[in-house]
Amino acid sequence: MILSKHKRGKAELLYLILAALFITSLVTSNLIFQKFFHWNPLGLFRFELSVGIIAYPVTFLITDIVSEVYGRKRANYLVMAGVFASAFALLIVIISTLSPATSWSPLSDQEFKKAFGFTFIAVGASLVAYLLAQFIDVQVFHFWKKLTKGKHLWLRNNLSTFTSQFIDTFSVLFLLCSFGVIEWHLFYSLLGGGYLFKVLIALLDTPLAYIGVYGLRKYFDLKGVGEELDLD
Repeated sequence: MILSKHKRGKAELLYLILAALFITSLVTSNLIFQKFFHWNPLGLFRFELSVGIIAYPVTFLITDIVSEVYGRKRANYLVMAGVFASAFALLIVIISTLSPATSWSPLSDQEFKKAFGFTFIAVGASLVAYLLAQFIDVQVFHFWKKLTKGKHLWLRNNLSTFTSQFIDTFSVLFLLCSFGVIEWHLFYSLLGGGYLFKVLIALLDTPLAYIGVYGLRKYFDLKGVGEELDLD
């Protein structure tokens, strides 16, 4: 759909805001991943998870909303922006680690290295898994969108996220265990718990995807099933 100059400006601004939330969630999850927490909802299952998993599902929700409203091309732009942002954050962490601490620094070199020492491996592993998972998320989303002729948002939102989240969880844990960041005996428990947590979050964020897509489609007068904004 071709927009008026005013609506086009609003669409670009909103895309920028979504991109900012997406990149912030991605970079933050990579920087804080070394702290693990436990969660036992209603005493049914004990999750042991990295705190990085808290922000990460937001990235898949945003790519689904952008895919639905802005199209595959703009969703892929988000993925590439996330790659560059993560690489830049990694460069800053490396330089900061190599910079010698003063005698009065609240964090010594050893303490800083302990907190961020595995960041290079984590970001590298995350980027590989992230690229693979996000591109698959976008492709699967649009496969089901085409197959269902733009109907059943809940189906493509969940199927794309379930597929990509398993690939992401498996890939990043495999790489972290391979490089000795996490011990191998924890692999299957972290894989099962991490994937189950992401599936639950994906189910819970389906209403948010509907609200976001409905609100944007109504605001930009996207009336046809599967109609997308034309900003290029």
